[in-house]
Amino acid sequence: MSAAASIAGAMAWGRAHRRLLPILAALAVAMLGFSALFTLLHSVRPRAIRQAFDALSAAKILGALALTAASYLLLTLYDGFALRVLGKRLPWRTAALASFTSYALSHNLGLALLTGGSARYRVYRAAGLGGGEIGSVIALASFAFWNGVILLAGVAAATSTQLSPALGWGLSLPWLHVAGLVTVTLCLVPPLLRHFGLRAIEIGGWRTPLPGPAMSAAMTLVAALDLAAASAALYILLPAPDPSAWPLFFLGYALAIIAALVSHVPGGLGVFEAVVIAAVPGDKAQLLAALLAYRVIYYLLPLLLAALLLAWHESREWHGQAKELAAAGQSLLRELAPPLLAALVFAGGLILLLSGSTPADAARMHDLKHLLPLPFVEASHLAASLSGTLLLFLAPGLLRRLDGAFVATRALLVAAILFSLAKGFDYEEALILTGIAAALQWSRPAFYRQTSLIAAPLSTGWIAAALTAILASVFAGFFAYKHVAYDSSLWWQFSLRGDAPRFLRALFGIAVLLAGLALWRLFAPSPRAAPSEAIGFDALGSALALADQTDAFLAFTGDKRFLLADEGDAFLMYRVESANWIMMGDPVGNEARWSDLLWKLRERADAAQGRLLLYQIGARCLPHAIDLGLSIVKYGEEARVDLADFTLAGPQAKTLRHAERRAVEGGANFAILPAIAVPAHIAELKAVSDDWLRAKQQREKAFSLGSFDPAYMAHFPCAVVRMEGRIIAFANILATPNREEMSVDLMRHVAALPYGVMDFLFIRLMEHARAQGYRRFTLGIAPLAGIDGRKLAPAWARGAAFLFRHGEMLYGFGGLRSYKAKFATHWEPRYIAGPRGMAFARSMAAVHRIVSRPPARKQAGTAIAALV
Repeated sequence: MSAAASIAGAMAWGRAHRRLLPILAALAVAMLGFSALFTLLHSVRPRAIRQAFDALSAAKILGALALTAASYLLLTLYDGFALRVLGKRLPWRTAALASFTSYALSHNLGLALLTGGSARYRVYRAAGLGGGEIGSVIALASFAFWNGVILLAGVAAATSTQLSPALGWGLSLPWLHVAGLVTVTLCLVPPLLRHFGLRAIEIGGWRTPLPGPAMSAAMTLVAALDLAAASAALYILLPAPDPSAWPLFFLGYALAIIAALVSHVPGGLGVFEAVVIAAVPGDKAQLLAALLAYRVIYYLLPLLLAALLLAWHESREWHGQAKELAAAGQSLLRELAPPLLAALVFAGGLILLLSGSTPADAARMHDLKHLLPLPFVEASHLAASLSGTLLLFLAPGLLRRLDGAFVATRALLVAAILFSLAKGFDYEEALILTGIAAALQWSRPAFYRQTSLIAAPLSTGWIAAALTAILASVFAGFFAYKHVAYDSSLWWQFSLRGDAPRFLRALFGIAVLLAGLALWRLFAPSPRAAPSEAIGFDALGSALALADQTDAFLAFTGDKRFLLADEGDAFLMYRVESANWIMMGDPVGNEARWSDLLWKLRERADAAQGRLLLYQIGARCLPHAIDLGLSIVKYGEEARVDLADFTLAGPQAKTLRHAERRAVEGGANFAILPAIAVPAHIAELKAVSDDWLRAKQQREKAFSLGSFDPAYMAHFPCAVVRMEGRIIAFANILATPNREEMSVDLMRHVAALPYGVMDFLFIRLMEHARAQGYRRFTLGIAPLAGIDGRKLAPAWARGAAFLFRHGEMLYGFGGLRSYKAKFATHWEPRYIAGPRGMAFARSMAAVHRIVSRPPARKQAGTAIAALV
């Protein structure tokens, strides 16, 4: 076979297994980390690690706890400073809740955008921040963190009095000092950029202002103090920490942090420990003991605290006048409960696996033999390991708020508590599992989705995290029993001190369980989605009555399917094109149902082996899109007019006044046809529409726009402009029942249109909307607007910006935005959320096909005249 054919075959295999490749990559990196750790600890006996762990004094542990508390307190200031840079004044407790939950999740699981980013989105959206502002908070917090790493690493290198063999790389000590000083100067880059005129960085439509020199210095100082506290929490756990050796220690710590982040291994498990042990001189057994204690103190305890505080808030009874305020707080906390408890249950599963892979306490096993027979102990050990494995794979179901995941997890936790006691009186482990079970039970209302747990798909990130956790337990077992002589007889040794045989049998049980799950998913009949039940327009009435955006009424175009909430007060509309499941706009109706509807659509698409894409969603839908694991791209901006501020007075409205005057002088008359009267004028309206299509050399669009269809037009009132009794322009009116928003969909006019008529039409419509008590008028979306394709922006952003500037021959991007800007008082971003990589391009090609395809009405129903 030729080299070209081999490469082509490899590429084809990669495309066919694109979901498998990230999992294999994460596992490969994790295996490298554990292999390096095993090599570094080759001469270390497990007993020495246990002795070093037991030797940790209460003073050291209390000191590490205090430094951990200081680190997390300083972490909350990241968000506080970021909000000040953005000019947003929020209470400290709001920023503290966002940052603490975000970091507690991302420190333990990695998957920073899915876990920590989602937590921030939920907190800040409830506080009134927009999607772009939340993205800026995350960017500024990251800026502070990395500036702190650069500053502290530079200072450590410049002041270090010794070299580590692992970090020397042939450098002499003077050169290390020079490298440190050069590194420190990098902290001056952001203030210098601002000094030379760069006030903000815009990438892909996200605009993040650069902090001024004073604010930049404050943020960097806070980050440096945070990193100093976090590293000191590990440093004081060492046997005899020497303050003069701290700079060298911090260099190893910083390198470990960077390696853990770059590796994308969940929580940096194995990678962080391997780099610290390689880079920091000292007794390796004592280093590993300190690292294990640090994992518990800095990672697991904050996660447990966050979940327990959350559960306490969930179950707390509020009284008196604070009841309504508390309800809002409870609603927010309930949104945060699933990701926190998913991480906590995942940690519980990891604890069970690690406990099953390491030797039991001899004294406790001696006491246990008087209470339980040996077969019961052996069975409990195996059952505890299998329970831990299942908890790893149930955790994503909690993130998705599945009722079945809650019930199964609660049952497994209760069983695991009993198994922990029965396999070796492991009461510490049982107490941790009890705390997790209590937090889960107290947050019961957060898990309301009665969706099949078995059919729920597992994301790539969660599969990689679960397999990495199992790999960690395998490493721990083989390291703990590396001096055992492995032979076939070991499998059949049953005794209270038979820790190694129990580990092997548990490992075999886990392998069988994983193989069974994989084969069951592989050979199970494909759960392709059955044809959805036809939902008539009448069934959408309750949800449309709650709509606060007029694009909800695109439901009447007749080219969409609907997914209706069980309660009937919310729905989403979508279209299936080949393997692409494309949702149009935000879900409609009760926002509390949005998450459930989106996950149901996600699961249907996955069952049909399809790709999900959310088209033209708003900022309110972004947290849900992140939860779904989708990639976010800015599509454009929607022109909105605050009707209370709309006026024809002032120099900015000069062109509008001139257009209105010319239209009136030409004999233009404005009128509104009620929906019931539209069918009587449909022939005249169609003549105008046909003339417009011929003049524009276009054909009807679909999906994201209405088309001239008599059944569609009959649902809505229609604004018309007449001259000499003949209709020369029209626009059908979409309006929400709560009078929040009015807009138009179809806008058509005759080819020979007198000057100013369309401006006249919009002016009269806005005046009519204001007189009817509507709050805003929307002029629709300007595609690709607001996307700044700078040099460092992603390729799609640079391409979109190029099209916006130079694509007028293909589509009037700039002209459309300029026209709408005559009326608009502000612009709201709209986004597309879809799969990553080339799959996104294929989904967008499917969107183009369904938007450009002439519509074929498939729905039938009656108009809901009361809504419009």
